[in-house]
Amino acid sequence: MSNNRIVTSPSERVQALSDSFKDVLNLGQRYVELLDQLAQTKDAKNLLSATTKLAKMDLANAFVDFPPHYKAADYYLIFMDRLLKMHGDTTVNVTESEPDHEFEATVASIGDEAIFKFVIDSRGEAAFTEQSQHEPLFYLSLEDKLMQFNNRALVNYFIVYALKQHTDLELREAVKPMIAFAKYLQKDLDFTIDLGILATENDRRFMLDKPELPLTVIDRLFVATADQDYMLMNLPRNNGAELLLDRGIKLDIAFDPDDYSQEWAFLVKDPDAQVSFFDVLLHYELVRKWYLDDRASLAVRSNHMEIADDDTQQFADVEAAAPALDQDESTESDTADEDSTAKEK
Repeated sequence: MSNNRIVTSPSERVQALSDSFKDVLNLGQRYVELLDQLAQTKDAKNLLSATTKLAKMDLANAFVDFPPHYKAADYYLIFMDRLLKMHGDTTVNVTESEPDHEFEATVASIGDEAIFKFVIDSRGEAAFTEQSQHEPLFYLSLEDKLMQFNNRALVNYFIVYALKQHTDLELREAVKPMIAFAKYLQKDLDFTIDLGILATENDRRFMLDKPELPLTVIDRLFVATADQDYMLMNLPRNNGAELLLDRGIKLDIAFDPDDYSQEWAFLVKDPDAQVSFFDVLLHYELVRKWYLDDRASLAVRSNHMEIADDDTQQFADVEAAAPALDQDESTESDTADEDSTAKEK
């Protein structure tokens, strides 16, 4: 066996150090340019470009340590903050926390006790996450230009948990900048977005996680409305029921009789197409209690948007696509009562 080994001469070591410094200086210059672009640009596309590059930038070097710098999650939050402010929306306040020097966000209507940060997984997908309950309210992929709300987390955090501390109007104000952010992504940067149960279109069907619904669940809603001012009626084709609320708002729980699958879904209709299923849960105690009591049967499905291998957009089932992050809306909340929250599949 040969005893020969590679010997690195002093001059080669010095040259390696010199080359490393040159690389670091070039990288540092590029890093500074991107930071300036992130902080100063008034163009949404340049903002997205700077954020994406900063989030992927590797500042590690064998010879030179960079000064303390921000993490990818911080750039995502700065991106959100800047895009909102480009449109004059100042309801989200982003500050740098001590002593970890990480950025965090609060929302004006619910105060400083609710703190939000982005949490980035191994796939590079960022989740806008409330820190006390650890609920990922929406997912964001800058590279794939996708943004999607998490139905389960919206119910767990706002309907089950936060409604104990805040009014329905305060919570409605809290989700507005998140919805606005999604729409700015779509309008300014051609993102594909899914508002989930925050969508207000009158023809939007919120499919249940379980395709079949025991009719006893609807019977319980009939009983609950008996001493209320709201009226529940069977639909003409015996495919479900319609609850007549105030201000012309109607909530259907029904299946499409012309669809062979006959999967059950919620449908919210109002004169101005401004009311979402989330709003109904938030504002109407009758519906909220019925929904949470039978959440195992009534949980709204969550799908996970992905870019397929052929670069076409598709929906993949949540548990097949990302079981660690995107469970269906019926997943049990740590904060919900066992009676009102469905167990994880």
